[in-house]
Amino acid sequence: IKFNKPQEEKERTMAGSDGESIGNCPFSQRLFMILWLKGVIFNVTTVDLKRKPADLQDLAPGTNPPFMTFNGEVKTDVNKIEEFLEEKLAPPKYPKLTATHPESNSAGNDVFAKFSAYVKNTRKDVHENLEKALLRALRKLDDYLVTPLPEEIDADNMEELSVSKRRYLDGDELTLADCNLLPKLYIIKIVAKKYRNFEIPKEMTGIWRYLTNAYQRPEFTNTCPAEREIELAYLHVAKKIK
Repeated sequence: IKFNKPQEEKERTMAGSDGESIGNCPFSQRLFMILWLKGVIFNVTTVDLKRKPADLQDLAPGTNPPFMTFNGEVKTDVNKIEEFLEEKLAPPKYPKLTATHPESNSAGNDVFAKFSAYVKNTRKDVHENLEKALLRALRKLDDYLVTPLPEEIDADNMEELSVSKRRYLDGDELTLADCNLLPKLYIIKIVAKKYRNFEIPKEMTGIWRYLTNAYQRPEFTNTCPAEREIELAYLHVAKKIK
């Protein structure tokens, strides 16, 4: 991202298999979503990591996209870039994206780690336990999504709301928490099905409601890489169980 004028962003992300399309990078998608939600106009420049351009080597030697430059300073840590964007693109001109509930930021935190261990494993004797660990992490996320937030509970209403009706992690609007989690859930959904024939259980209604609502938002769908790019990225990562 070249951050000189807020209305003129430039985002560099890893290129796909053809060297041009958007590749598999949940960190880049996270930043794309933030910029889109902020209402910032930005251009996407894909970088073929097999043939890194000279200016990339000079700006951030030894670093892969995404990264951001501001007044000559290079920022490579995605969390710090997120904090920076939230601070610089602030109200009243830009919407605040920080989650109201701290728990929303940690919901689903361990899901991707459990998925990575599960999909990279090649040992038949530990496969079942790793799958159970992934299911526990997903169930924990599902529990958070189906549990009503405090503002959903009406103290004057005799009929207590037992299941949350909110659209996203922190309410009915996308926040930084969603920008972090949704790209990872998208990868899990595609890769686990392709290479492990595993699907998120249908009874996890909170997660499926969450994903259904996310697919209705262009900030998410228009920043997703093609499914084929994700499958190719994990082709040699998700090895066969022996």
